[in-house]
Amino acid sequence: MTNDQTNLTIIGCGNLNRNDDAVGVIIAQRLQQYLATYPHPHVKVYDCGTAGMEVMFKARGSKHLIIIDASSTNSEPGAVFKLPGEELEAKPEPSYNLHDFRWDNAIAAGRKIFKDDFPIGVTVYLIEAENLDFGWELSRAVKHSADFVFEEVKTIIEHNIKYDKKVLS
Repeated sequence: MTNDQTNLTIIGCGNLNRNDDAVGVIIAQRLQQYLATYPHPHVKVYDCGTAGMEVMFKARGSKHLIIIDASSTNSEPGAVFKLPGEELEAKPEPSYNLHDFRWDNAIAAGRKIFKDDFPIGVTVYLIEAENLDFGWELSRAVKHSADFVFEEVKTIIEHNIKYDKKVLS
């Protein structure tokens, strides 16, 4: 199946080598395992790491997009922010480095480049990091919030499955 038949695309972002920054990637990997057991052809999950350009291309053709990432806003560690993508999208600044093109730039550029072939609904989950040093462990607060976001997104997937079955019946 191509991405143009996807109803929901979920993208986890972050760096697995920076402790809590890995939270979006870890949740995406858990959702991929979940979908391997409970497949749904209209839901795709991707681990895009730190590649904003990949976010833009993976989102193309989907009706709805969920992005999951860590944040660093000096809020309480583990705080979960659920925001509409329109509030966070940002035009990319000119640069020669692809690392400067982030998912917030991907939303703005994707809308402009792909127009109607870009998701109409974008939701972003941000989980406030406690530790962004080099390492491979989520902090306790972020691990708890990762479980919460995983369950919430899993519920969204299950709702999508039930909706599709009603439409097809």
